[in-house]
Amino acid sequence: MYSASDILRPGALALACCLPLCAAAQDDDLDEITVTADYRARPVSEVPAHITILDQATISDTAVQHFEELIGRIANLNWSGDGHRARYIQIRGVGELAQYQGAPNPSVGFVVDDIDFSGIGTIATLWDIDRIEVLRGPQGTRYGANALAGLIYIQSTAPTDEFEGKFQLLAGDDNAYGGGIALGGPINENGAGYRVSAHHYQSNGFRSNPYLGRDDTNGRDETSLRARFDWQAGDNWDFRLTGIYSDVDDGYDAFAIDNSLTVLSNRPGQDAQRSIGASFNIDWSGSRYVKVTSVTSVAESEIDFSFDADWGNDDAWAPVLYDYISQNDRRRMTMNREIRFLSTENSRLFSDRADWLVGLYLNHLDEDLTTINQGEYFDPGFDFADSLDDRLDSEFEALSGAVFGQLEFDVGEAGRLTVGARFERRQVDYSDSSGLDIGPDENMVGGELSYVHTFSNDMTGFVTLSRGYKGGGFNLGFVPEGRREYDSESMWNLEVGTKISLVDDSVFLSASIFYGIRQDQQVETSFQIDPNDPASFVFFTDNAAEGESYGLEADLRWFATDQLELYANLGLLRATFDEFVTPQVDASGRDQAHAPRYTYALGGVYRHESGWFGRIDVTGKDDFYFDVSHNQVSEPYSVTNARLGYEADRWTAQLWLRNAFDERYAVRGFYFGNEPPLFPPTLYIRQGDPRQLGITFDMRF
Repeated sequence: MYSASDILRPGALALACCLPLCAAAQDDDLDEITVTADYRARPVSEVPAHITILDQATISDTAVQHFEELIGRIANLNWSGDGHRARYIQIRGVGELAQYQGAPNPSVGFVVDDIDFSGIGTIATLWDIDRIEVLRGPQGTRYGANALAGLIYIQSTAPTDEFEGKFQLLAGDDNAYGGGIALGGPINENGAGYRVSAHHYQSNGFRSNPYLGRDDTNGRDETSLRARFDWQAGDNWDFRLTGIYSDVDDGYDAFAIDNSLTVLSNRPGQDAQRSIGASFNIDWSGSRYVKVTSVTSVAESEIDFSFDADWGNDDAWAPVLYDYISQNDRRRMTMNREIRFLSTENSRLFSDRADWLVGLYLNHLDEDLTTINQGEYFDPGFDFADSLDDRLDSEFEALSGAVFGQLEFDVGEAGRLTVGARFERRQVDYSDSSGLDIGPDENMVGGELSYVHTFSNDMTGFVTLSRGYKGGGFNLGFVPEGRREYDSESMWNLEVGTKISLVDDSVFLSASIFYGIRQDQQVETSFQIDPNDPASFVFFTDNAAEGESYGLEADLRWFATDQLELYANLGLLRATFDEFVTPQVDASGRDQAHAPRYTYALGGVYRHESGWFGRIDVTGKDDFYFDVSHNQVSEPYSVTNARLGYEADRWTAQLWLRNAFDERYAVRGFYFGNEPPLFPPTLYIRQGDPRQLGITFDMRF
């Protein structure tokens, strides 16, 4: 085990930041949307990045339960359906498709109330969530190695000055039902307040298993609890304590031989995740010259993922005996500590023209993983028999330290120049039951140079050059010769954009173009060692020579009348390999996996004075490669969702229809041999959710 002194030694302090993107928004004024993306609260129009913010109203009006239902609303965002829920996310074509072995090493940061859940994903339902914020591109100064592609920050509802509460009841197709309650208000007159919430959701899922006579083998059973306590102690101290508990016990029976929603497995799997986390924030402003912010967080998760590796049963494969199962049991604990020192109006530098910030960060990650693959095979026609009973127990520990700094200069009366940098050092200790024992360490550097210009009260523009990085790692089990370890990767990104308010603040436009270069790009690929053994389907990570990505993102919001609001967004993307050859495919010049060339969303909501309202949302995306190990692609698709409801002062009732036209679309695809006795390579897809009808009732008090 490493100590802090091993990391935080002179000249090698690591840099990182676990940054909340807190924001408070008004529906009709972009300038009032405040984002602390650069550690200091400022209007979103002044932030040098393309940021998507989904407020509480949008979340409530659009999603039924989960973050993946909102992904289509966000330009150039995609997800891999390798688990039951959206655990693996890609931003601008950068992000993992799966990660069940080796060093935990996500490309997209995922933070809930300052608690880091990067790499293990969307842990709970969206009940009582205040906002979701998505930052695209390398977060070099802000967040660190786990945010090469960007950062997703979810913030729950804060305590209110007066007591308030709400509850929800939900019912829908496939025996779906749920309910939640949230309460909050002041504790006393001395600036203390609380907010607590609880929610449960359950469904049989959208797949049936006639072999077992069940319709719930892919069911969902999700419970989440949250608590938050705020205390403003006098004029100089602010305290915030947040706690989260989540228990997601979902089935996993997602693939069918004929790519339908009817599965035939005899041993359905599980995708369960139990997480508990807490964060403690302290803000001190008792000095004329410096403000101090301290953020401490801890999280522990137990993840059980298993699946029927042959996707069939004894009857389906007869006379061949063919029965395999794979299981991954993961326990992860993370501890983060960050302290930031910020300048005040009295300590600005360079003739009172520059604000400054410096900080330290320390992260400790500990993970235990057990992987079990079992099965047997017997083909009487060829008189061939084989069996498998493998178990691998591994322990992973990483200690990262960081130092970071940022300067913000006033340039004339309308400009703002920001320079940020970060240095990070990581040391790793890994061992497993196969005898592998390695302990790599590395130094990594990131940063940002940006400029924001205010052309008028209604228009700003920005240009940002940023560098992010992602730590190296290693592959487990059987991997090609010389590919046990892989190097860290870095990404340079240049982005130019604008944010405009038009027509008396009724139209808001945010748009940007970007160009990124990835060096020593980490690419996940796979191959099947034994064509008669589906459990020998091995994932490993390798370095491509280089990759590039470029494209456009635009978000439009129009308050056409007091009753009608319309929106549209568009993402254009080319994310390619310059050169990359796998044992199966020469992917040089090809699009990267899960990187559709376009994504879009459009829709609107109409609210009548009587209280009736209706909403329609259409999201879509282009085809995309499923993986780097083959050349199979998805089909382009669009999904239409609709809502009709009535809103009174204290309650809302709404009828909702998801995937109204029952569009068939893929969220994950594999191409390999899985059908005896010849095992021909075949494309197998996991379908997205079909049409679902339901009703939701909300009460406020």
